[in-house]
Amino acid sequence: MKHLIAFGSGVVFAMGLVLGGMTRPAKILAFLDVTGRWDPGLALVMAGALVVHGGAIRLLGRQRSVSLREPMFAGVDARLIAGAGVFGVGWGLSGYCPGPALTSLCAGSVPAVVASCMVMGIGLHDILVDVPQRRREKRRVERASTPAGA
Repeated sequence: MKHLIAFGSGVVFAMGLVLGGMTRPAKILAFLDVTGRWDPGLALVMAGALVVHGGAIRLLGRQRSVSLREPMFAGVDARLIAGAGVFGVGWGLSGYCPGPALTSLCAGSVPAVVASCMVMGIGLHDILVDVPQRRREKRRVERASTPAGA
């Protein structure tokens, strides 16, 4: 049931991206063109998403789920700023961020170079960040579980 709900949520999200025009790079680039013919469509889609998210958090906040009570924000650091910068440059150059790119890829309209660059970026992140971080965490746990003097 959990997978069905996740799939359904993804379908609704994809439909919202398509209906909002977020799968058309020209619409995104028009939003980023604040000195030319600015299109506020993306801001309206973001505002709608915030309303839906706020309602969901309010509704789900009544549940006794631990995961909804844990903070997700760990603070601003150099890695966050660098990642946001790379994301922003890629978004501005291509007009695609991952959600609309995946939706467009499923519809067969994303240029192969955009899709392959996103996949390579995700792979590089895994290799350069996730794998070393998991190794450090594993060593930390092993050291913590080893008795002193052993």
